[in-house]
Amino acid sequence: MVKLIRKPTELKAHGNKPKIIEEFIGRVNSGTKAFSIARMNSPEGWSEPGRTVIVPKGEWVQYSTPHRGGARYIAVCLPAFSPAIVHRDGDQQ
Repeated sequence: MVKLIRKPTELKAHGNKPKIIEEFIGRVNSGTKAFSIARMNSPEGWSEPGRTVIVPKGEWVQYSTPHRGGARYIAVCLPAFSPAIVHRDGDQQ
C-alpha cells in the first residue's frame, strides 16, 4: 500500500551548534530500515564528533560545515540512519 508522507519529522542532531535534520523517509518518520532521506540545514561552523563509517578499516571521518553561510543538503543513508550504528567518538561500543 502507498504511504503518504505529509511532512518530515525533525530530529535532534549532534554537534557544537544547532543543526536541523528533517527526516522524510527513515526509521522514525516512515518506519523504513532499508534507507533514509533527510533534508539537512547545517549552520556555518557546525561540526560533530568524528566517527567510523563504511570505509577501509581504521579510517575516521568528521562531518562539518566550515564555510561561510553553512550548507543545505539532502542526506541519503543505506541502511537508514540510526544512532545505534553511527559509532561516534565517545560513544560506548
